[in-house]
Amino acid sequence: MKRKHKLYSNPKKPFDKVRIDEEKNIMKEFGLKNKKEIWKAEAKVKLVREKARKLIKSSPENQKNLFNQLKKIDIKVDSLTDVFALNIKDYLGRRLQTIVFKKRLANTIKEARQKIVHRKILVDQKGINKPSYLVPVELENKITLKVKSPSSKEISTLKNPSEIKNEINESKS
Repeated sequence: MKRKHKLYSNPKKPFDKVRIDEEKNIMKEFGLKNKKEIWKAEAKVKLVREKARKLIKSSPENQKNLFNQLKKIDIKVDSLTDVFALNIKDYLGRRLQTIVFKKRLANTIKEARQKIVHRKILVDQKGINKPSYLVPVELENKITLKVKSPSSKEISTLKNPSEIKNEINESKS
């Protein structure tokens, strides 16, 4: 069995006041559970920048592939300088939790997270329970709340059986 490696790296200076304050603001703005989520997002942005750095000398077709990958998740880039200018807020703004809040399916960002974890949010008719899911552009309009269907007990209390029989008899005549 392969060992799972960390998806992030810890900060070099653990007690840097400026960084800690920035992370607190980001956690509050995007409703993150802990700072590890911030570090993971920073690692993802760093990977995208590294890909762009490797593509500086490559053909324009390869660069277009990277741009298309980023446009699928609605990160608007037209050149490599735009890729280098990416920041963590661009990335965090594409998470399912943030999009659910922006679409007003939840009143607060924390409520959005809770609804996602409890599988109350559907993306293209599929329940997703990961708030960090990056939503592609084509699925952004397919995000909905799960509709609770009435149970058989609720259906039977809505109409009495005699009322149902009367409706059937009226429709036959």
